[in-house]
Amino acid sequence: MAATSGSILGNPVLRTEDPRILRGDAGYFDDLDVDGLLHVAFVRSTIAHGRIELIDTTEAAAMPGVIAVYTADDLELGPHIGMPLLPPELSRPPLARDVVRFVGDIVAAVVAETRARAVDAAELVVVDYDPLPTVVDPEAALVETAPVLFPEHGSNLAIHLQFGEDDPTIFDGADIVVEGRLVNQRVAPVPMEPNGIVVEPDGDDALTVYVPTQGPHGVRDTLAGAVGLSPEHVRVIAPAVGGGFGAKATLYVEHIIAAAVARALGRPVKWTETRSENMLAMTHGRGQIQYVELGLKRDGTFTALRARIVSDAGGYPTIGAFLPYLTRSMGQGVYRIPKVEISAKSVATNTTPTAAYRGAGRPEAAAMLERIVDMAAVELGRDPVDLREQNFLPPEEFPLTTATGANYDVGEYAKALDEACRVAGYDELRREQAERRRREDVVQLGIGVSTYVEVTAFGQFQEFGAVEVNTDGTVTAIVGTAAHGQGHETSYKMIVAELLGVSMDAVQVIQSDTKLVPRGGGTGGSRSLQIGGSALYKTSELVAEKGKRLAAHLLEADVADIVVHDDARVGVAGAPGTAISWAELAAVATDEAKLPEDMEPGLRAELDFNQGSTSYPFGAHIAVVEVDTETGRVEELRHVAVDDCGRVLNPLLVAGQQHGGIAQGVSQALYEGVAYDDDGNPRTANLMDYAMPSAAEFPSFEASNTETPTPLNPLGAKGIGESGTIGSTPAVQNAVVDALSIFRIRHLDMPFTSERVWGAFRDAQTAAR
Repeated sequence: MAATSGSILGNPVLRTEDPRILRGDAGYFDDLDVDGLLHVAFVRSTIAHGRIELIDTTEAAAMPGVIAVYTADDLELGPHIGMPLLPPELSRPPLARDVVRFVGDIVAAVVAETRARAVDAAELVVVDYDPLPTVVDPEAALVETAPVLFPEHGSNLAIHLQFGEDDPTIFDGADIVVEGRLVNQRVAPVPMEPNGIVVEPDGDDALTVYVPTQGPHGVRDTLAGAVGLSPEHVRVIAPAVGGGFGAKATLYVEHIIAAAVARALGRPVKWTETRSENMLAMTHGRGQIQYVELGLKRDGTFTALRARIVSDAGGYPTIGAFLPYLTRSMGQGVYRIPKVEISAKSVATNTTPTAAYRGAGRPEAAAMLERIVDMAAVELGRDPVDLREQNFLPPEEFPLTTATGANYDVGEYAKALDEACRVAGYDELRREQAERRRREDVVQLGIGVSTYVEVTAFGQFQEFGAVEVNTDGTVTAIVGTAAHGQGHETSYKMIVAELLGVSMDAVQVIQSDTKLVPRGGGTGGSRSLQIGGSALYKTSELVAEKGKRLAAHLLEADVADIVVHDDARVGVAGAPGTAISWAELAAVATDEAKLPEDMEPGLRAELDFNQGSTSYPFGAHIAVVEVDTETGRVEELRHVAVDDCGRVLNPLLVAGQQHGGIAQGVSQALYEGVAYDDDGNPRTANLMDYAMPSAAEFPSFEASNTETPTPLNPLGAKGIGESGTIGSTPAVQNAVVDALSIFRIRHLDMPFTSERVWGAFRDAQTAAR
């Protein structure tokens, strides 16, 4: 929100969470010291596909300190349904029964007095497999002769997202149709804190669960059903969470097993994931193969877009199988395209299951669209900025519904791109590029442009909020979102402090505990500030109105004359000397005899704010890279991001989200990629083989904002948590291909390792001979 005189909103405010995190005072689940704690370690499949012939736990069970060893027959847990809309035969047994379907599938659980003993005993469990044929490529998995992961299902096709009928006339009227096969590679989320859980039984029919999750209420409801309890008998607490990126928005089978073991033994149980386990067992993201066609007039006008997507759902399809729906929804992007046709097939393969990862379907849409637009610009000999601006949806057309059914609220796309070009010095960069090409420099310059629009709070536009003024003058704010690094506490304190005139230090934010927060949608899809923040905004307004009414009653004044002062007092405007503190008002509010007629005791309000629809942030990114034509090395020199998330509440928090998102998006373009061999063995199962960059590999990002407020909520805010990831990847990809274009290289898939880029040079030179 744009800063106003005397307002905290719109101004940079340091995060209140950081001191306790930096001092080591923030408690993570792995820090919990619980009496009588047992530890569980999992025996995981070492092959990608096989029939379980024998599990011998004898030697493991006999080890000192081992309490129990469980297989599927011992716990008798029902199948875990990853998504209710998927065929039930694709569900995952928490402990593999009869068949394993990816390296990392759980075969047994070992429970011991210490973690070390549990790990040692797990290594003694002997499993005899009868190997089955594997398939790791989603396109190969669709071939009729491919090995089928779920014979009872009959094929590897998990779901076919077909939207309407094929239109054979879709490109009628187009002068040119530009085509491309694009790969948005599979990546691992790699949060700083891996997965885990601590489960404490409370008698025979209740559990207290500490789990690093983005959605405590969702975990509670699903976990309760999995272990045969009602949700009210399960308390889920998300302590400090060391990153999630979408991968911690789900309940894992490891959580179910740990809870079942705790119930079976009547003792607290803990599982802490190792980094190698994390690379195998935590859901991966992306994983799409896209066949794209863009129709254009010779003057550059877009006429139609068609895409066919094959999405890798992994060994047990879950929410990842549905993410192409979001890719399709955002497939039109920022452009006027009269006809859009996108369909997708999500496919089971002998690999780690896929699910949400920062952006969840929308980065794939932006990468697809922005690559094909750049390819069209080359085909037409047009500058990529000019071609984009020619086809932008103009601001006067909003609100509008796209050809794919997305209901855009507001957008000024040219404004963001113009600003990005200004900051980058776009024309000067093109002149420098031309000079390097003229000199045939070894190190060539690439300039990549991307524009995007994304959807935030998709399908989750309602959230609980409550605010109460206590008799000591402090304020308690309760909200149903769940922070894991975004700075929610700071944002929420700012909102409540602004509306009630108290200091931020006087506000306590309660979140991430299903006992203290009655309901909540958690955090995902960049929804928290616009939905959770608006819930606290509206409840703060209600408390302020109640406080003004009570003050008017006590001061014998007209309510219309009462204002909230900025020193935690309420009183008559222009007469601060007679104002009453919030502490005094809260004390009076406990005595019904002193209240106005029909006023309930207490200075408290709660509600479920419903935004009614989703919001659509947008932006423009420009990446500048150098490519060494002798070694294939790529270095990003600059990254300019202009992201529009509506009104900005706290510029520091917005910049932090931008920088984090850009880093992950650039990393996908240049470094990251999960790889398997033909037998389904992961080749990137640790951080020696999976390329995770440090800050030293990145330039200083140049992040700024335009502000186009949304009318959907009182803050005018949209989401910002995923925007950087969506805009950055195609900008870097376009920049690298731009540098390579002098060698007549039309397209190259990510990541741009030196080997891949050098190989493209070599192939181009061979073809030119």
